[in-house]
Amino acid sequence: MDAATFKQLTSLVKAGKHLPDAIYIHKDAFSAIPKQLQDFIPAVAKALSVHEEQWDLVKLFKKEFRVSLLSYPTFYTDSYPSLQQSINVDLVKLQHKITSYDGSENPPILHRKETMVLPNSEHYQHFVDITQEGENAGLYENTRIIGFKRTWQNLIQSKGYELIDGRLFRSSSIITDDDNSEKIDRHKTAIVRHELSAPMKLLAKHGFLSGDYSIFDYGCGRGDDLRELQAHGLDALGWDPNYQPDNEKINSDIVNLGFVLNVIEDQDERIEALINAWELTDKFLVVSVMLAANSYIAQFTPYKDGVITSRNTFQKYYAQSEIKAYIERILQENVVTLAPGIFIIFKDKIEEQNYLIAKYSRHHQWQQLTSPEPIQAKDKAKLIITQNSDLFTDFWNVCLELGRIPVNEEFSKSEEIRQLIGSHKKVFSLLCEMYDTQAFTEAQQSRKEDLLLLFAMGLFEKRKPYTKQPENLKRDIKAFFDNYNICINEAKEILFKIAEPSLIEELCIDSHKSLPAGLINYEHAQPHSFTFHKKFVDDLPLLLRVYVGAALQMYGELETVQLIKIHIHSGKVTLLSYKGFDDSPLPQLEERIKIKMADQEVDFFDYLIPEKRPLLLNKCEFIDDSFADFKKQKAFNKRLLVELAKYELLPEPNLTKPALGLVLANEGLAVKGYRFSKS
Repeated sequence: MDAATFKQLTSLVKAGKHLPDAIYIHKDAFSAIPKQLQDFIPAVAKALSVHEEQWDLVKLFKKEFRVSLLSYPTFYTDSYPSLQQSINVDLVKLQHKITSYDGSENPPILHRKETMVLPNSEHYQHFVDITQEGENAGLYENTRIIGFKRTWQNLIQSKGYELIDGRLFRSSSIITDDDNSEKIDRHKTAIVRHELSAPMKLLAKHGFLSGDYSIFDYGCGRGDDLRELQAHGLDALGWDPNYQPDNEKINSDIVNLGFVLNVIEDQDERIEALINAWELTDKFLVVSVMLAANSYIAQFTPYKDGVITSRNTFQKYYAQSEIKAYIERILQENVVTLAPGIFIIFKDKIEEQNYLIAKYSRHHQWQQLTSPEPIQAKDKAKLIITQNSDLFTDFWNVCLELGRIPVNEEFSKSEEIRQLIGSHKKVFSLLCEMYDTQAFTEAQQSRKEDLLLLFAMGLFEKRKPYTKQPENLKRDIKAFFDNYNICINEAKEILFKIAEPSLIEELCIDSHKSLPAGLINYEHAQPHSFTFHKKFVDDLPLLLRVYVGAALQMYGELETVQLIKIHIHSGKVTLLSYKGFDDSPLPQLEERIKIKMADQEVDFFDYLIPEKRPLLLNKCEFIDDSFADFKKQKAFNKRLLVELAKYELLPEPNLTKPALGLVLANEGLAVKGYRFSKS
C-alpha cells in the first residue's frame, strides 16, 4: 500500500473518534472500515512482531502515511483507561518507535470511548452514559487539559466530583451501624460541591428560594448547598450523620432529601429516612435519586437490592417510574415530577394547588385595542371612569387575567373604585358598555381551558376534595362550572378523549393550520406525527394540551427541550433537545426522550458525539417571526433546500454536520453563520 492509497482509504472511514489529524478506532470496530485497511493494519503489526493482545486501538493519521498501535488493556473495564504502550509506525521511512507508559503515574488516558466502537457494541450505551456524566459535570469545557490521568483527576476534584467505579458521584448519606459483617462506608459518598445541586437549582427556578420559605437539607453532606443558601440570607439549616451529626433536625417549609435514598443499604432504614424527612416537612419535600440502566448496574457486585462499589459504598440505582412509585407507596401521597430523578411531594395541599395552577396556566399579555365610546356629561359614572382611566384600566386588566370579576382582595385598589363607583360588579358592567368585550370573552375561554387542564392532570393523582382547594380556585370553579363535580366530570371527558387517535389526528391537522409554525409528518400517505416548538404548546387546542401534559407527568419540565412531537396513533410523545437551536441555522440533536404513555415508560436517547448528531435541516418550519433569527433562518433554509435537492438528500433525517460539509464542499460552499460562502 502506498501513501496516496492510504490517505484515500482513511478518508472513507466514518467510524471512530475523528480529530483534525487522526482517527482513533478500536479493532473490534474494524468491520466498519475499508477491507484493505482491515487487512493492512494487522499485517503491519505482524511485520513488527507485535502480538494481537499487545494492541487494542489503532490511530490512523489523516495527513501522513503513519499509524500507531495502541495498547489499552483496560479499555472495556475502566471508564478512562490508561495507555500502556504506543507503537508509532512511520510507513514512509519504515521505522517505528515504542513508548511504554507501564508504571507511569501520569499516563495518557482515553475519553469518549463510545466513538471508538460501533453502536451495536454491548458496551456502547455504557460508554455513552460515562461521557454524558462528564459533559454534565463540565469536564469537557477545555479539552486541552484532560489528556493525562493526573490533570483529569484534578479537574474532576475541582468540579466537586469524585470518581467511584468509573462514575462521577455527588451525594450525601445517612448512617447507622449495619448488622452485616462488612460495614458499608457511607461517609465516602458525601462529595464536595462548588455550585448548587440540581434540586436546589430547580427550586430557585420555581421561585422557592425567594426567602419566603425555610429550608432543611436532610443528609446535607459537607453542607455546600447550605453555605450558598445562607450566603444569600436564606433560612437554611441541615443535618448529616457523618459531617453534621450534632445539628438539630427541625421542621421547615421545604425539606430536601437529595441523593440520600441511593446510599442506604437497609430497606427498612431507607423507608425510615424518607418518612423522617416527610415528618419534618411543613409545605413540601424534594426527593432526588440517581438513575441508571440495568446494563450499568450489572457490572457491580449485587448486595441486597443494590450494589457495592469499589470504595465499599452501597448504591441503589432507580428507574424513573420505579422511584416515583416507591415514594408514592411509602408516603401515600401524590408525587410531582420535576425532572428525571427529581420529585416534589406536597404536604401543604394549598401550596400544591398553587404550584399546579401556575404550571398549567397560560400567561397572556392582554391588551385593550379599543377606546371607550364618547361619554355624555350626564352619564356621571362613565365620566368618572374616563377621568380615572388608569385606575379602571388596572381593574379591567385583572378581569382579563382572571377571566371573571375579581373579589375585593384580588384587586389591590378595590377600596378606591368602590368609593368612586360602587361594587366590582357594577364597575364591570359599566366597562362592558364602554369597551369591546371580545378580549374578555377570550380570557374567559382561556381561563376555563386552563382549569380543565389542571383538573384533567389532577385525575392522574388522588383527587383533592373541594375543601382542600385554594380560595381563588374555589371562586374559579363557581364562576366557570357552578360546582366542583361538574368541573371534574368535564375534565374526565377530556382525559378519556386523548385515547381516540382519530380525534388526535383531526386536532393535529387543525393545529398545523392554525399555529404560527409546526410540521405534520406522513407515513404511507397518513398523518403520523405533529412536531412544534414548545413556545406554542399553550396555543394548542385543550385536548392536545392535555395529551402533552399527560406525557410530561412522567418526565417533568421542558427546561432543555425545544421541539415536541405528538405521535398521533401510538400514544407517545417525543421531546427533542437541540444544541444551538436559538443561535444556529443548523441545530444539532443532543437528546431525544420518548414517552410511552400506555406503558408508563420514559426512554432517553443521547447523541453525545458532535460529529454524529443529526442536524435540524428545516428549523424555519418550527419558528415564526417572534424568533430573532426568523428572517435569516428562512433565507438560509431556502438556499439549503436547493443544495440538498441536487444530491437527492431530502428528506434526510440523519444528516450530520460533517456529511453536510462534504456535500457543500462539492459545490465549493461552506456555511458561515446564516450564510453560504465560497470555501
